[in-house]
Amino acid sequence: MWLRRTAACALTVPLALLLFRDTPVRLFAAQPAPLSGVQRPAIVSRAEWHADEALVKEVATTTGTVQTVFIHHTGHANGYSCADTPAMLRAMEESHIRDQGWDDIGYNFVVDRCGTIYEGRAGSIGRSVLGAHTTGFNAHSVGIAALGTFHPGVPGSDALIKGIAKVGAWKLDRAVDPRGLVRMVSTNDDSLYPRGQAVSLPTVAGHRDTYQTHCPGDALYAQLPLIRTEMARLRNSHRQQRSADGGTGASDHRGHLLRDRHPYRAG
Repeated sequence: MWLRRTAACALTVPLALLLFRDTPVRLFAAQPAPLSGVQRPAIVSRAEWHADEALVKEVATTTGTVQTVFIHHTGHANGYSCADTPAMLRAMEESHIRDQGWDDIGYNFVVDRCGTIYEGRAGSIGRSVLGAHTTGFNAHSVGIAALGTFHPGVPGSDALIKGIAKVGAWKLDRAVDPRGLVRMVSTNDDSLYPRGQAVSLPTVAGHRDTYQTHCPGDALYAQLPLIRTEMARLRNSHRQQRSADGGTGASDHRGHLLRDRHPYRAG
């Protein structure tokens, strides 16, 4: 949830496991987003939902290719009109920065109940940007928040699940299986795992997998298998289309370990 700090979730690669550390690298120059093998879905940019850029404390930092996808919920009431989502995001941005003390909105992306995908933290569309969503596991990950609250018996809509899967499949490194596992290393004792402990997590995980929280809610957590399956379907469909078109796919996967060169602020 976005009301307090964040927890850790999981990510997965076939068990030729790699270790990734929550270590940001300051973004000095523009860098292209890593290829995932899936076309970018329609995303409402920060400029389009009128984010208040004057509130943002620091420029974005990048963490390298996305190896894990953490699913969250925002804790909002579910009866909102999707037309009100931009205003809700502006209020969330202000709360994350002024109340939580973070540099920017914590999530990389937010998806509303109509399935519309919104850019969260600045720079998240073009790069793998460090968020403030999963304590101890923010590096090499993307935080996607479902707008709403998903207690038992209140699952996410089909449009919401598909929207999450679209942006997740696009951002996740092409070498990582959304239905697999990955080993990550905790960098914060406030997570469920002591700093320095290596843990095996699902590629697509819930916030509760690495932090003491109910997020993303029992109902949405139970839908994570649907998200993994849909992400895999989108990737297979894109691969088959490229094969039919004679495409070869573009660049090789590079799993370089990024090391911390600058102090990290949790927001």
